[in-house]
Amino acid sequence: MKILVINCGSSSIKYQLCQADTDQVYAKGMISRIGEESSHIDHQAGTATIQKEVPGLSYSQGFREIIENLVHEKVGVITDTSEISAVGHRAVHGGATFIKSTIITEDVIKQIEDCIPLAPLHNPANLIGIREAMKLFPGIPHVAVFDTAFHQTMPPKAYFYALPHEYYSTHKIRRYGFHGTSCRYVILRTADLSRQTVEKMKAIICHLGNGITIDAVDHGKSIDTSLGFTPMPGVMMGTRCGDIDPGVLLYMGKQLGLSLDDIDQILNRESGLLGISGVSSDMRRIADGAGKGNRRCELAIEMFAYQAKKYIGAYAAALGGIDTLVFTAGIGENSPEVRAAICNGLEFLGIRLDTAKNNETFAKEELISSPDSIVKVLVIPANEERMIALDTAALAFNGLRGALRDHIR
Repeated sequence: MKILVINCGSSSIKYQLCQADTDQVYAKGMISRIGEESSHIDHQAGTATIQKEVPGLSYSQGFREIIENLVHEKVGVITDTSEISAVGHRAVHGGATFIKSTIITEDVIKQIEDCIPLAPLHNPANLIGIREAMKLFPGIPHVAVFDTAFHQTMPPKAYFYALPHEYYSTHKIRRYGFHGTSCRYVILRTADLSRQTVEKMKAIICHLGNGITIDAVDHGKSIDTSLGFTPMPGVMMGTRCGDIDPGVLLYMGKQLGLSLDDIDQILNRESGLLGISGVSSDMRRIADGAGKGNRRCELAIEMFAYQAKKYIGAYAAALGGIDTLVFTAGIGENSPEVRAAICNGLEFLGIRLDTAKNNETFAKEELISSPDSIVKVLVIPANEERMIALDTAALAFNGLRGALRDHIR
């Protein structure tokens, strides 16, 4: 049961061919800078790799390159595309329409199109990937797995903004949340590793990458999340500002004469860790700068940890206490210093790290809390592709949902 997982972005295609009922990944790769003169292909199958530039590569050509790599005479992992049983697609925004993954039909495509105003950069690219893949892989199920779906269990008190109601009823302005596929995978793995059932957990997930989501999960359901109508609010990110007084935006427009496009550029691409550190959006480079005494790098780390700490405290209150705290994604998996900075001072919540375990944990599943910690603290590497493959197999082959969910454990 081979599943092809597709993540089609605004200028890239990420892909992975995997086995649905095991953890086996046959091949994976990325086609970047689509449409540019420097279009680049990276493909990996075991220890074999293909790297090449194909100037001006289109999405259609990109998908044909993927097929060519998968059936390659020397490094291929299948003999024919007929070996692929189904295709799973990452879909960024399903609005309030999609509360779970779904088999793709023409009606589903239309509904994803209707959500384009909510994700103008992402949904059009997702749709290109869906249409191209359906042409090249006809006659098999295609499944859309939505980043926003996991958070559709939030109650109205959590997802409404305090705006006049017509902005919600007419324009669908509300908190949606993102990274839901990652959060859903992490909570399932966490339940198994911490020897709990999902239905009994009160957990906070810290998805700390270039984008940041902190999510409150009560008995397996998302009840609040730091990202909102867009992926901009919450904790400061690589280049995004995070939470900000809306009055600042009015000031920037009225007093500084900045256009909406100018403000969008600043908030999304020039702020966050990059804006504060002045060095990079990459936490590794910032930590290196801080180690050399760069005060702005030190401040960036302090702000990042402080903001994450505040969300953990707020969500602990919303949950009525927590029993599990999880770190995932690039920073969460690979920065013991940031994890320690976030947890320092949270002892009153019952959070205590095992310093040695924390310091030696990089990109692997590990319990890093001390034996006397009331709250279990874990590191779980992100694996959205695995979750997409599981959902795809479960929907494509009815009756396998329970069995496939067990395989994630």
